[in-house]
Amino acid sequence: MYRDTQLFIDGRWTDAKGKETLPVHSPATGEVIGQVAHARIADLDLALEAAERGQAVWRRTPARDRAAIIRRAGVLMRERAEAIGRLMTMEQGKILVEAIGEVERTADTNEWLAGEAVRIYSRGIPSRAENVTQVALREPIGIVAAFTPWNFPVNQLARKAAAALAAGCAMIAKGPEETPASCAALVQAYADAGLPPGVLNLVYGTPAEISEYLIPHPLVRKVSFTGSTVVGKHLAALAGRHMKLTTMELGGHAPVLVFGDVDVEATARIISGAKYRNAGQTCITATRLLIERPIYEPFVEAFTKAAKAVKVGSGLDPSSQMGPVANPRRLDAMERLVADAVDKGARLTTGGRRIGNSGNFFEPTVLADIPLEAAAMNEEPFGPLALIRPFDTLDEATTEANRLPYGLAAYAFTTSPTTAQKVSRQVQSGMLSVNHFGLGLAETPFGGIKDSGYGSEGGSEAIEPYLQTRFVTMADL
Repeated sequence: MYRDTQLFIDGRWTDAKGKETLPVHSPATGEVIGQVAHARIADLDLALEAAERGQAVWRRTPARDRAAIIRRAGVLMRERAEAIGRLMTMEQGKILVEAIGEVERTADTNEWLAGEAVRIYSRGIPSRAENVTQVALREPIGIVAAFTPWNFPVNQLARKAAAALAAGCAMIAKGPEETPASCAALVQAYADAGLPPGVLNLVYGTPAEISEYLIPHPLVRKVSFTGSTVVGKHLAALAGRHMKLTTMELGGHAPVLVFGDVDVEATARIISGAKYRNAGQTCITATRLLIERPIYEPFVEAFTKAAKAVKVGSGLDPSSQMGPVANPRRLDAMERLVADAVDKGARLTTGGRRIGNSGNFFEPTVLADIPLEAAAMNEEPFGPLALIRPFDTLDEATTEANRLPYGLAAYAFTTSPTTAQKVSRQVQSGMLSVNHFGLGLAETPFGGIKDSGYGSEGGSEAIEPYLQTRFVTMADL
């Protein structure tokens, strides 16, 4: 059963002071299924005051104690995965098995970053004088303002919250208004695990209003954002004007280079499975499929066959393999991009239309022979659109892979170690996965370069953006 979502401030759930709410819609039906509290400035002030108190407590909490709470929250998320996954499917649309898997991955994230909490090392620096001690201290940066998206509402918040908490930072998170309940369930797990009041606060509301107030606020020392490149650049500029450090995990347009030495049928099935996960609403999704010309037509045929076989339906239906897109805006975008591509000469081999008259269902779509000037080849589609083009040489493929300003994820499929090495040297992306889709694990770095942002939200690197270094030197008298 779906439930309304309140704000979480100073360790308790509360309505917005003005009692305002926003509707939450089901992507599968379009119907309103609940309400989420709409925070205004007065609520943000309460969250800031709570975070200031929480920061004072949390930064003094021993690392082992912080780690125990973070780890316990992960255990609770794993225990509650099915119930939380069902909430996520109701409000976000992804199929239930994917939603449950996302919740379970937050347990991995918490477990990994709990371990990092006890590995924050300061260091002694040999001095030039016998009576001088020199130390570089690693300390929490302070209160963090975090902004998380609707496509992975639990895991995206977990990546930010677990890292900040491990470092000793309090946080105010602006959760996604489209998917508030599953996001709130993570915060509840931290509270149930024993997190002190004020250390983690959760608000919802008008994104621009919240960001324009929190980022310049003198209590906030760090900003972490996941979302579009356009919004990310705006928030980074705002943070820069106020000397706030930022982590930006922004948009992508991932190229997939498929070379002629692969098993065409098997490779097409693997890529199709990744492409239509979460209805293509993934920043690292396979987007531009660049296929070596000798296998181009067989690949298009095999990929189209795989796309046609994807069963689209409610995420709560066990037989569904792809759910609806999250909101009507994505439907409009898909229709616009398909029409533009076909108008410019692309070959629509399957899909291209919305399904039914209720909900946000869209067919898994394949556009072959798509020209470079098509809008979908230049802006992030963020939906179930696969774009396929041939190439003749490795240099031609890597040139196209690097053509856009994005640099988040890239993929390659080849049986040749030499080709794989050349791709790894020439493709400009923050992450590259060869012969599988191996990105996004708790223990591995996750982040982009160029217009896809900076900073990492995975691996040992994840905790670094929430720490600052202070140098202390002391002489004996």
